[in-house]
Amino acid sequence: MPFTPTSAAIRHDAGLWGYERALRRRGLAPVAGVDEAGRGACAGPLVVAAVILPAGRSRRLDDLADSKQLSARSRERVFDEILSVARAWVTVVIEACEIDTRGVHVANITGMRRAVARLTPRPGYVLTDGFAVPGLGVEATAVLKGDQVAACVAAASVVAKVTRDRIMDDLHSCHPEYDFVRHKGYVTAGHATALATYGPSEQHRMSYVNVAEARRERLSRLEDAVTRTGLHSATESA
Repeated sequence: MPFTPTSAAIRHDAGLWGYERALRRRGLAPVAGVDEAGRGACAGPLVVAAVILPAGRSRRLDDLADSKQLSARSRERVFDEILSVARAWVTVVIEACEIDTRGVHVANITGMRRAVARLTPRPGYVLTDGFAVPGLGVEATAVLKGDQVAACVAAASVVAKVTRDRIMDDLHSCHPEYDFVRHKGYVTAGHATALATYGPSEQHRMSYVNVAEARRERLSRLEDAVTRTGLHSATESA
């Protein structure tokens, strides 16, 4: 019977490395963690990361935590530390157009499969954050709040977040009117104002309700402007 590292199988004082130690004791190493960044954004890509950390807790990762619990500066530092010690790591970038075509959940699942498939060495077990991911080709378990309780998932969350933030910073230079460098494509009051003013860019997810509404309103304003221009020209010619 496949081993499932439930919370009951992990000592309460095991810390962030308990899941991986339990799996290694049963010969299921190496253990990969998978997580994504950008699922809730309405602009920019979804980034999935898969990470295999070395066996045994590394002192260089003492500050490892869920990416959402770290400041931007701390994430950058921990990101470099993860990459310096990881046995393997992979990122998969899923653009907005693919998210619109597949839907964000299917795109997320697809990205996780791609990331795990590209890992070398091949993992003996995979831990995912929150929900099950079928079709990984290896035993896997969804861990509730995995980015807070499993080191490899926390590492994947940091790698995904930092990679995506850097992409959004680059997109800001192409589209400064949206201020991507500030909100990273998530819905904020400032982002909503920019969408209402400029309409969506090619980096926005057109299948999202707020983006689709902004696009409709933008097209409506343009059509009204064209109509007014035509009426004005016709009046002048009369």
